[in-house]
Amino acid sequence: MRKFFERLKFDDRGLIPAIVQDYENGEVLMMAYMNKESLTKTLETGQTCFFSRSRQKLWIKGETSGNTQKVIEIRLDCDADTILVKVMQRGTACHTGKRSCFYRKITNQGKIIEQ
Repeated sequence: MRKFFERLKFDDRGLIPAIVQDYENGEVLMMAYMNKESLTKTLETGQTCFFSRSRQKLWIKGETSGNTQKVIEIRLDCDADTILVKVMQRGTACHTGKRSCFYRKITNQGKIIEQ
């Protein structure tokens, strides 16, 4: 596992962005950060685990809400500085209750529209 982590480009805080995508329809559900510990836990359990920058601790998606993410596949981008996690989403992904965190659209005029 150590060799695997050496290939990843974590930032100076030891974090790497993780984009979470619905495995079945390709919808982007959310973006969060992982560190080595949360990525290891994700790989071991098959459930997404992230690092909270505001709380400075690990959090398992759905631990309190029940809106869990079963990991189907993890991919790495060409620069090895971003992870794509394809999941089977149970419930909503966003803390607002929306299915995806990306429910707002910006128009060409700069107006924000909630969908």
